[in-house]
Amino acid sequence: MLTAAIHRVIAVGRKARAALEKSRGEARALAAFPDSPYLRAAGEIIWVGARLPAMHPRTVLLASPRTLGEAERFGDLPANAWSVRLPVLGQGAAHRVAAACDVLRVRIRAIGEPQGFGALLVGETLAFPLDYAVAHVREVVCGCAADDPERFYAGAFPLLGLGPGLTPSGDDFVGAALFGRQWIAGRVEAWREVGQRLVRDVCVRSHEISAALFGDLAAGESFAPLHRVASGLAASIEAEPFDAARELVAIGHSSGWDMLAGLIVGITGTLGERNQ
Repeated sequence: MLTAAIHRVIAVGRKARAALEKSRGEARALAAFPDSPYLRAAGEIIWVGARLPAMHPRTVLLASPRTLGEAERFGDLPANAWSVRLPVLGQGAAHRVAAACDVLRVRIRAIGEPQGFGALLVGETLAFPLDYAVAHVREVVCGCAADDPERFYAGAFPLLGLGPGLTPSGDDFVGAALFGRQWIAGRVEAWREVGQRLVRDVCVRSHEISAALFGDLAAGESFAPLHRVASGLAASIEAEPFDAARELVAIGHSSGWDMLAGLIVGITGTLGERNQ
């Protein structure tokens, strides 16, 4: 049965709004994750809650905590849906972005103690089970450094689905590396084709929540702090990417750190000094 309450929505992402419009304001719990903040509306995954750590195209931000139920209903949606895209880079801007990203990498401890794949940014050994993936990570790094999509793919494929949680570390890391690489790469179409292949792969190697968020990363449309890091790097405003990075690494147990590490790899083709 439907829950008695109709949730009041105070902010909504572009994808979530489109899904709820199609479903006439109804969303259902995911059978495999009935107590998670993720629901399905019109076939799309949406992210629902009153205290979500960041905006995202799939966000449905509520005025008060939701009542769990097999099916839930949502009231009138805000007139404007939250949406964001990566800034367009002019000629020669990719080099400036990479240089700004190097500054962020060198001073990474200023934003906190790295978790997940973020440990590689400071030359630390990865914890189990990520420690078995170092060779694959190096292939991803080399693929970015050489602007070689096929080498990137060879390293990225085994990382999909690696790690615990709603979004495994491997998915967050590879997705954010694609996010960064496609933004600055010269061979845009080749990288998009590899991204589309990995989007298909992740649907088999991971689960539906992570696969949906991975697809968003590959499409260049993801969490607000990740976009703010990118915008700060593009604007060469030193404080801005650090402030946004602090917000990013607060997402999940290690998801934010995994995405930050992936973004840095995608843009610069480098990691911590001992891991290059």
